[in-house]
Amino acid sequence: MSPSSLDELIDALRCLPGVGPKSAQRMAYHLLQRDQRGATRLAQAMAHALEVLRHCERCNNFSETDVCQRCANPQRDRSQLCVVEMPADLAMMEQTHAYNGLYYVLMGRLSPLDGIGPRELGLDKLIARATDGEVAEVILATNFTNEGEATAHTVAELLRARGLAVSRLSRGVPVGGELEHTDTGTIAQALVERRSL
Repeated sequence: MSPSSLDELIDALRCLPGVGPKSAQRMAYHLLQRDQRGATRLAQAMAHALEVLRHCERCNNFSETDVCQRCANPQRDRSQLCVVEMPADLAMMEQTHAYNGLYYVLMGRLSPLDGIGPRELGLDKLIARATDGEVAEVILATNFTNEGEATAHTVAELLRARGLAVSRLSRGVPVGGELEHTDTGTIAQALVERRSL
């Protein structure tokens, strides 16, 4: 029989996405037996992050200050606001170096089956941010899942009703992609969203 503190550690590791019982058990044994220094560092980093991180008042992303560095940067285009689902999506957008506006992170997406509606997602805070007088265009960059599409549709309706210009990321054949290796749904969407040259 395992010690209760070991069971508690294994159970705690299972909260991570994609970590099942076996993976959690392997991680716990590795940290305890082979990398106690790493385990201590992980515990300290987690405790510190929980203590100092909060949500930026402007973009809702994680920040150590009331307004994050990105939102405070005067070089960013304040007329554009890109709405993403999660901080990881914001990071991917930044890696493109193709966008210099500001962001709003929803920290999720609408999912009625999971009990996540507009109130739980805090869409009122997004509307307040988008209608602050600086934003001229809102770019919806939610994922192209059913929930992401529903979220984009709902947000677009709310913002258009307030007179804001709303756009959506387009879908299509990936850069460097070959048609024979692309799914038919993507090709069909690329045809619908084609542009003149």
